[in-house]
Amino acid sequence: MSKKGKREPSRKLRVEFKRNRSSRTREKDWTQRYRAGSESAETSPESEDALQGERISGKGDLVRKRTVVGSVLPTENASGERGDFRVLPDVSGKPTLPGRVVSVHGLYSRVEEEETGRIYTCATRRILKTLSTEQRQVVIVGDRIRFRPASDDEGIIERIEPRFGSLSRTSRGRKHILVTNVDQALIVASAAEPAIKPNLIDRLLVTCGRAGITPVILVNKFDLADPPELMPLFGVYAQMGYKVIPTSTKTGYGIARVKRLLAGRESVVVGQSGVGKSSLLNEIEPGLSLRTAEVSLENQKGRHTTTAAELLRLSFGGYVVDTPGIRQFMLWDIISEEVMAYFRDLCPYENLCKFSDCTHTHENGCAVKDAVADGRVDARRYASYLSIRAGEMVDG
Repeated sequence: MSKKGKREPSRKLRVEFKRNRSSRTREKDWTQRYRAGSESAETSPESEDALQGERISGKGDLVRKRTVVGSVLPTENASGERGDFRVLPDVSGKPTLPGRVVSVHGLYSRVEEEETGRIYTCATRRILKTLSTEQRQVVIVGDRIRFRPASDDEGIIERIEPRFGSLSRTSRGRKHILVTNVDQALIVASAAEPAIKPNLIDRLLVTCGRAGITPVILVNKFDLADPPELMPLFGVYAQMGYKVIPTSTKTGYGIARVKRLLAGRESVVVGQSGVGKSSLLNEIEPGLSLRTAEVSLENQKGRHTTTAAELLRLSFGGYVVDTPGIRQFMLWDIISEEVMAYFRDLCPYENLCKFSDCTHTHENGCAVKDAVADGRVDARRYASYLSIRAGEMVDG
């Protein structure tokens, strides 16, 4: 099976839609209207008409299921990632073109046509916007889509192809996908200005592991720090097998190595505000001319210069997505029992615990806790595990 997953042939399917497709049938503002000076709700002819005609059946405009022609997608793809759509609407008989979503701005998306590279401004087909899903947005930067041209520079997105490699977080109880269809994530931290947020790095590593994305840790602004001071932190990641690359846009250190990593790959650059994500991309591909700004001297936090994620084509091959700085990050679709599987340094001790259902938080005879006490496991990493398992939110 390919990483995009297989699907069945098109057929008629009953599909669940969002509930907020129309306004409420019943009037519920009688008290407010009465207090505002209108007639009594009991004697008003208007109220009598409303009561005679109101619907109490579950059917009508609020029905949540409709019949559509399409194919069923697998609940999980080859990397174990759960799909965002259960049904792929059919577009047979419509003249559509393949494209890639470059950026999303409200109701419209900028789409690059795959064969010619022409950019179209596209609206989204209504059926896609009303399908019942857990995600906050329908169209995501990086999506591979089929769209129908309406003019030389406008079109309509008819179908969103199955996704893989989605970098997601929780936002107001819903799934917020930052970027999709990437196979590599460059997690950018800064040696100084602003201060490093190790817990954010750990959360991004867990998310990459869940989505099947290869993570690479970039330590930017390397010229502002004393290298021996960074070793206790980033040496831990290197010992676990993660690729850690020091970089500096001031001296050019490490830029050539990062450029080789990006060539021919589909990558995303992610990290907190002010770490220099856009500056790095400007050094790697000078023609991009992305906006940059200095870190605030008062609170040591970066300023948002990248306001929306954007897919950028690289002249030496491949794509990279520049993302806005992350301030808060809570994991999506990972239950507490699964967190341990994504901590490479803690996993080897899991099966040595006294109890098979050990949570590694408070139990006696816990091999993980013993390893931390003996100095075999970094105490900061263990604290990060406890924070993620408890579902705490990190402030980036």
